[in-house]
Amino acid sequence: MKIVILGAGSVGSNLHHGLSLNGIRAELVHARSLTAEGAPAKAEVPEADVYIYAIADHALREVVARVDAPKALHLHTSGSMPIEVFGPDKPHAGVLYFFQSFSREVLIDEWSGIPCFIEGRNIDDIAAIYSLAQCLTSRIYEANQHDRERLHIAGIFANNYSNLMYRIAEDVLKGTQIPFQALLPLIDQTAAKVHVMRPKDAQTGPAKRGDHEVINKHLEILKTTPYAELYQALAALIGKEHSR
Repeated sequence: MKIVILGAGSVGSNLHHGLSLNGIRAELVHARSLTAEGAPAKAEVPEADVYIYAIADHALREVVARVDAPKALHLHTSGSMPIEVFGPDKPHAGVLYFFQSFSREVLIDEWSGIPCFIEGRNIDDIAAIYSLAQCLTSRIYEANQHDRERLHIAGIFANNYSNLMYRIAEDVLKGTQIPFQALLPLIDQTAAKVHVMRPKDAQTGPAKRGDHEVINKHLEILKTTPYAELYQALAALIGKEHSR
């Protein structure tokens, strides 16, 4: 089975690396060659049995339209895009969505614990996608666009927005003698707790306790920063949730 990965960004680079570690050869094609101005309507891509489109959502339709391979299996890696992005000229199509945060700077070596969410046009395509996903992980789930979209949003809150909170915490500590690393045991402990507890039950802090004296003192300290309004909104949300 010959595999071509279209897109050498964070997802494509990691998929190429992961497949290689598991003894599966895949050719990596840079998306720039497929989206460059003046590129032909049909791109010259290597022949393959499977094309994996590791392309940003805004460019996915353009790249898909440039690939002429009606007999191949075409898979995108997006949590948000529908399977219908593949038109009738690509009858064998689906989704191969690995739910993880990827970067080109740190390639992932261990894939067995990463959940993969798949979708296919028919039972044969689903079976083929499942077999491909099994090369990397055993945690494979069928998920339609409705479920993947909500999973993607949940991931934004759990990962991207929590990382924003870390950046804000680091900024709040500027001007003190306390390094950001002092927060790591707290961060690690909270992350460990949600493995065995519901996030609601793991919640701590003044907002949960309804300690308005502490909250108001924090707001006074933060009033010259961009974070006072955010702190107040989050405290109100936690307070409302735990007053039920």
